[in-house]
Amino acid sequence: MRGADFVLKRILFAVGTVFVAITLNFALFRLLDLGDIIGVAGHLFRTKTGELTVWVEELKLLTKALLPLPEKWHGLADIDQRYRRRYLDLIVNERAREIFLRRAKIIAAMRRFFDERGYVEVETPMMHPILGGATARPFVTHHNTLDMDLYLRIAPELYLKRLVVGGLDRVYEINRNFRNEGIDAIHQPEFTMLEFYQAYSDYAELMDLTEALLADLAEHVCGTKSIRYGDQEIDFSRFGRLTMREAIVTYWPAGAGEAPNPSELASPGGPRAVAERYNTFALSAGLPPIEEAARPSVSDGELTGILFETFAEPHLIQPTFIYDFPVEISPLSKCRADDPSLTERFELFVAGMELANGVSELNDPEGQGRGVPADRGPTAPRARGAAARWAAPPRPGGAAGRGGLVRAGSASVRKTAIPAGSSPPRRRVWYAVKPASPEPTTATDVTSRSLPAAPGRNSAGRRRTRRAARRAR
Repeated sequence: MRGADFVLKRILFAVGTVFVAITLNFALFRLLDLGDIIGVAGHLFRTKTGELTVWVEELKLLTKALLPLPEKWHGLADIDQRYRRRYLDLIVNERAREIFLRRAKIIAAMRRFFDERGYVEVETPMMHPILGGATARPFVTHHNTLDMDLYLRIAPELYLKRLVVGGLDRVYEINRNFRNEGIDAIHQPEFTMLEFYQAYSDYAELMDLTEALLADLAEHVCGTKSIRYGDQEIDFSRFGRLTMREAIVTYWPAGAGEAPNPSELASPGGPRAVAERYNTFALSAGLPPIEEAARPSVSDGELTGILFETFAEPHLIQPTFIYDFPVEISPLSKCRADDPSLTERFELFVAGMELANGVSELNDPEGQGRGVPADRGPTAPRARGAAARWAAPPRPGGAAGRGGLVRAGSASVRKTAIPAGSSPPRRRVWYAVKPASPEPTTATDVTSRSLPAAPGRNSAGRRRTRRAARRAR
């Protein structure tokens, strides 16, 4: 075991238990520094205060630290340095080690949960010949032998669906995905995601399964279903369920006048009228308006999703399923039999953020092809529905990730990455400054400047990304 506090304790034990014995071991001890790795031999006993201690009979230096560890109390204060030098963060920060250990327990508990229910864990390719699975900018690589461009996996969806067609009725994969997009507290270009499919079921059963999964994880990993996250107490023993329209009605701002009703949101032009009513309130309250309300090209279903994101989503602190999404933002989901304007789709929100997403998948090959965005290329629609031409069973599919499920109680997904993605250190550009005086000088004045860091994605950009992703699911 290694760490500044641990090494210090072991050294103090050596002094206390040997009582500064005049031996070669003590001569070596006087040369030790914090961060050195040592080996000791002796017997265990307890001090008068009951502390378990080693009576050191032999002391050996295993590795010498050539650089000092960060200061004990302030630790590694620079956040960027903590992410770039994760090894130092793990040495001096016990909380960082706890996060990674808890993350490992979460993944092990997920495997146990699905294995007990007859799911088969599989591994699917990381390099794809076509863009598929989700709407995101991909990382592109080149296969030299085949002389073709390949895309790093955005999501494992297509291959998992093909396995279900092949007769593996219950499959799951805990996989690494790559999306060439922005970085913030809940987004990383490389991240872990759980995705699973279950044949002969629907999205209602998938909500029950997701609820059982999260309650089981909380109980086994944390020992309780009530978890502290920031300033909030999250209770995984109770899950709320609201349709998207009901959530808009429930969390309608108090000062915005009379709340709409689900019937108004379901009527043609209703979401636009509601958005315009909200904009009147937003302008008087100094809040940003919903700009999409003034664009005729934006459909009622898209406006419904925007209304939900604007003022309902931030209030979903306790675990809540939002279901029955408009078809315009869920083109690859199965429509409800009693209302073709809605789809059998849900998202789980905890602490104001999306934690999981699930749908009753289309098993119509032509329907899957029609739902593929145009920017995926001419072969993508046929490739997406190819396996389904041999009869795909009805199935729901669920995914949890993008840092949410395996964040291990951390406020940022970046804290769970080894190492976390970060921009390179700022470059320093040196240039000569000509003297103002025409008189010759014997030395050149040199000044340095730092290039500005790349701008991060703002909240509006993140909302646009989420909307695009919802339309592609």
